[in-house]
Amino acid sequence: MNRSTSAGGGHGRRRRLTLRTPAVAALCLTGTLALGAAPAPAAPARAAADPLARFHHQHVDFKSCLLGPDDTTGKELEQAGARCADVTVPLDYARPGGRTITVAISRIRGTDTAHRAGALLLNSGGPGGQTIGDPPWVRAAMKDVGARYDVVGVDPRFVGRSTPLDCRWPTGSMIRGAGVDRAGFDRMVALSAELADRCRAHAGDLLPYATTRNTARDMDVVRAALGERRISYLGYSYGSYLGEVYATMYPRRVDRVVLDGVIDPARYGPRLLRGTEAANRHALRDWAGWAAAHDTAYGLGRTRGAVLAAVDAVQAAAARTPLRVGAYRVDEHVVPVVLFNGLSQDNPAAFGDFAQAVRDLRRAAEGRAVTPSPWLAESLRFLLTGDDSAYGSAQTAILCGDVPAPRDPETYWRDLRRAGTRDRLFTPVTDDIGACAFWDPPRERPTAIRGDLPALLVNATGDPRTVYRGAQTMRRGWPSSRLVTLRGADQHAVYGVFGSSCVDSAVNAYLAGGRLPHRDLTCSRPAG
Repeated sequence: MNRSTSAGGGHGRRRRLTLRTPAVAALCLTGTLALGAAPAPAAPARAAADPLARFHHQHVDFKSCLLGPDDTTGKELEQAGARCADVTVPLDYARPGGRTITVAISRIRGTDTAHRAGALLLNSGGPGGQTIGDPPWVRAAMKDVGARYDVVGVDPRFVGRSTPLDCRWPTGSMIRGAGVDRAGFDRMVALSAELADRCRAHAGDLLPYATTRNTARDMDVVRAALGERRISYLGYSYGSYLGEVYATMYPRRVDRVVLDGVIDPARYGPRLLRGTEAANRHALRDWAGWAAAHDTAYGLGRTRGAVLAAVDAVQAAAARTPLRVGAYRVDEHVVPVVLFNGLSQDNPAAFGDFAQAVRDLRRAAEGRAVTPSPWLAESLRFLLTGDDSAYGSAQTAILCGDVPAPRDPETYWRDLRRAGTRDRLFTPVTDDIGACAFWDPPRERPTAIRGDLPALLVNATGDPRTVYRGAQTMRRGWPSSRLVTLRGADQHAVYGVFGSSCVDSAVNAYLAGGRLPHRDLTCSRPAG
């Protein structure tokens, strides 16, 4: 917005409420805080020519990625041969001689030095999603082509290991359902104001600098510090917007660009989820058909209609009184987010997780004692505790810092009422008020994205987070680009994730030779 809200999932990773790829490493709250630290001073002549010279020419000290015995991400990186480092960047690029922060990176070096293509920087979405743990699975997805690249994961500023920003929220996400009446909506207004106030109190010195433009500037410092004249880039979901911004700000610094789950920059902002309702209803119907075919396992009904009725019954019960699910009270504001979060991955494992969650919620609605299934327990822990406060804090800070949101609560209430009864499940999530309504105005205008870029765009037709028309819009706006469409899948993030050999081969061929396909490609959903 999501890493916005979506549901990543797969590769054993936790699904997050964010516009991001499912293949993101588990959240690690350990970070490096280097306030006031700076790289060694550069030569005076160099500094005079380039105010960022001391950052561009800093020494990057790669070391072990392992932070401790419980660091799962570090262990995976170590096993893949990755090394990690901290790159120092200005907190405020308008004052490069002032306070500094660090950005954490990981790197798997390329082994095919005879055909080296340079560095491939990654962003797996969010905003707020960690990327430092992604080089191993991306390197595997690239197959033999990966040996030509240094594959580099970057935790964006204020995320994960990169000087984390934490507003000390009692939740991992600002996103909630609006409720069924004005009283419920007013509760969400109060919650949104409280979350914004907590950010001002606990992270106010960092908030003005949490922007996509500053993240792009950090990327360019990473590029220079690694000694690269140009970089290639792979960005998923929100990472597609970051790639659009970077390519606009630094057009001579990009080589091969792959954007998967493409955001239309004209629609990017705190209300990015608006307009995804139809895609989510389609995904819900497809899942319901699958659940009906597996009624023996989940007991939600033998027809699609019966399964959808079970979903409606859960929502209606939560609107009457909060459901008791294990240790949690799940009310009308939380149930719609759990349901929304269950739809972004189109595969049997994700479908099964979601079916178990709906089964548990229905049992709770019937007054039965419930021990939540692992996916539901994780979702409720994320939404109803402060364990992942840093994730939601960073995501919100970036969204609010990029584009202003409407400030009058009545704007949101009118939108909700206008939607009426057309969609009682998803519109209360996508049109609800959020913390950005109470945020200080952004310091910079949003980036006006460049008119053309020879990039490779990837999107599924049924993507319920970054809807397909966003990729179509960018394809029209970038005549030199090409679009790879995965047809017939309700899938968010495709390359290296969904298992489409057609998509993966097209991306790898482009990364190998740097040549886009002659025309747009359409790949069918794999059988089975």
